[in-house]
Amino acid sequence: MDRNTKQSIVSQLKEDLNGVTTVFLCDFKGLTVEKDTQIRKSFRESGSTYTVVKNTLLKLAFTDTDLAGVEEHLVGNTALAYTNEDVVGLAKMIRDFAKDNEAFNFKAGVVEGKVIDLKGLETLASLPSKEALVSKLMYMLNYPVQGLATALAGIPRNLVVVLDQIKQQKEEN
Repeated sequence: MDRNTKQSIVSQLKEDLNGVTTVFLCDFKGLTVEKDTQIRKSFRESGSTYTVVKNTLLKLAFTDTDLAGVEEHLVGNTALAYTNEDVVGLAKMIRDFAKDNEAFNFKAGVVEGKVIDLKGLETLASLPSKEALVSKLMYMLNYPVQGLATALAGIPRNLVVVLDQIKQQKEEN
């Protein structure tokens, strides 16, 4: 690769990673082409990015960013996965793919400026998905209103029941 090509790749990486707060580094040595294609497809479908870049170029792209903390893990084959959308979903995909494929291993990651290891990835992957959290939040916001509506609806219903019982008592007398 000539110097201009390398500079172009680094500038494109810096542009792509601008604003990204979470990246994961993985080792893919020994991964078959079929499995690599499978993981690339699943990342693409989830809205994440998965790319393989030379370590020296990644180091240059990470310079002067919050992602610089993982430079020591840039050894051997390195695949870069990142997203701004569903960080937990990406962590789950990496964890699950690594469980099913021994040749694919998580190296390190940066989440909101903090370097994480495999234990951190497991913790992140064990969180509920974004959709589940939104669903729980909506339930919690809706519950008091729903309870109030049920209680208010019970007042006229109970009034009708009481009036009907009074009517029956008067008819019996």
